[in-house]
Amino acid sequence: MLNQLAASELVLNDDGSVYHLNLLPEDIAEKIILVGDPDRVSKVSKYFDTIEIRKNKREFYTHTGILRGERITVMSTGIGTENIDIVMNELDALANIDLKNKEIKSEKKSLQLFRTGTCGSVNPDVEVNQMLVTQNVVGLDGLMHFYRDYHFENDFSKNFLEKFPYENIKPMLYFSNWAEEISDYYKDAKYHGNTATFPGFYAPQGRQLRLRAVDDKFLETLNELGVTNFEMETSAIYGLSKLLGHKALTVNCVIANRRRGEFAADHHASEKMMIEWVLERIVL
Repeated sequence: MLNQLAASELVLNDDGSVYHLNLLPEDIAEKIILVGDPDRVSKVSKYFDTIEIRKNKREFYTHTGILRGERITVMSTGIGTENIDIVMNELDALANIDLKNKEIKSEKKSLQLFRTGTCGSVNPDVEVNQMLVTQNVVGLDGLMHFYRDYHFENDFSKNFLEKFPYENIKPMLYFSNWAEEISDYYKDAKYHGNTATFPGFYAPQGRQLRLRAVDDKFLETLNELGVTNFEMETSAIYGLSKLLGHKALTVNCVIANRRRGEFAADHHASEKMMIEWVLERIVL
């Protein structure tokens, strides 16, 4: 068939599940919580009334169950946008590709994706242990430049590009924003801000051990350009959701304020508080 995907493009396991996530279409709900840490999946699903699916492969752990009458999936992505590239494309395949015939479906399904994680703040006024919803995001990892049809521009991106002083990094930048249609779930978050997604934990986030970062003012410069916080996944989630027709929203608990040198006193307690806060609101 002319529109059939080649086996090398849509790679499946022997049981017909998608290659990395090890899932079948019936294993996921239309509302999905994305967490980075595989250990956090069970910390979320323990609040479900029932759990019907438990599957994993590599760093990708998935639990699907019922929460207050609604079917919910929680899935770990691991760290970084390169993993998000796998997760987003394989989730979309589960929703919008006939895996048996390897054909793209004519009617598309739109998933609701909620990244739930932790972040650091570059704004000295942002308090630790508060929730922050990402409205706009800038990716510094370059991922979306590999997708031919991707383009996003708004006032935040225009201002950022105009004033961003690091010419060697500028070609990697891309932008996206939240799915406003699902933002009401977390409208009572203390902060709504602009997020930078970094391709690493050390120099990209201004840390210096034996290697020097680009300069000592990088985080401060980002804040001057309107960035509130930083993490390592949202730009890919938002960007790929735009291309694929899904709705995405990131809720992060601020566990560090890098400008003030503060870190949450008990990050395990912060994580528990964040999970409960998110789950309390995800079923309206």
